[in-house]
Amino acid sequence: MPKLILMDHDGAIDDLLSQLLVLTMPDTELIGITVTPADCYIEPALESTYKLLQLMGQEQVALGRGDYYGINAFPNEWRARPEIINALPMLINLPKSPDPYAYLSAPELIIDKLSSATQNVTILMTGPCSNLVLALEKAPELKAKIDEIVWMAGAFRTNGNVQTFQHDGSAEWNVFWDPISSQKLVSYELPLTLIPLDVTNHVPVTKKFLSTLATQIDYKLSNLTGQLWALTLDTIPSYHYTYFMWDLLATSYLAIPEQFTTEIVKANVSTRPPNAGQTYLDSTGYELKIATDVNVDYFYEYMLGQYKQ
Repeated sequence: MPKLILMDHDGAIDDLLSQLLVLTMPDTELIGITVTPADCYIEPALESTYKLLQLMGQEQVALGRGDYYGINAFPNEWRARPEIINALPMLINLPKSPDPYAYLSAPELIIDKLSSATQNVTILMTGPCSNLVLALEKAPELKAKIDEIVWMAGAFRTNGNVQTFQHDGSAEWNVFWDPISSQKLVSYELPLTLIPLDVTNHVPVTKKFLSTLATQIDYKLSNLTGQLWALTLDTIPSYHYTYFMWDLLATSYLAIPEQFTTEIVKANVSTRPPNAGQTYLDSTGYELKIATDVNVDYFYEYMLGQYKQ
């Protein structure tokens, strides 16, 4: 039977690229997507999500609308990117997306899909974890329906990527957006695998990768993903950040886990300034798995191969 995947993303370019990657994977079935209004505005992000489903002939995949807004907002200029994405040549003339307020709320969709699943479900999160925590608080019995949670989150033995007031730079954004829910999720001690900055820092979006991808432009997905990645070159100014394949690396773990080095650790999440959202190793903390390394060359080749469609 195919692996059942329930995805929660937060609408940014790498989230949407990750959605496309999931849809290329054999032996998997994407049973639903919930969108968190974190690194996006919810209406255009739901439109982008639906347009990509249309492009892949997967409009039947259910969508859920996140209504919860976290504690620490992403910068507005980052959140506006889906507006640009929806105007790309491959997407702008697709049929109109449904009313975003006609969708189930994200926690309701998670509850519905876990409840009705005939086998345990793998949950992929490429944004904050709030929707999942809200669902499990309402229906804690559904923890038993989760096979694994793969989450792009955290920074353990490296610096974070949050640079803002009253913060020491130790946190990663997906955790920082809602450190309270993040701490709750870790405390559940579910089968949780984090793909943190420690390993995503190994896979920047490089012009060499984009140049190779451009040689595959006759393939629909290579063409579209090349356009999407090109938009990242000025999304985060290079003097602050390098744009990495954060979410895509986490997504690839579903298909090529053997290419990752992982470690079982005990850890916790700080919920207060100056290090709110910091994920840290703690011998008295909660058990989870973290990725520490990846076969970088294999990962890039895997990505190029999946987009030859």
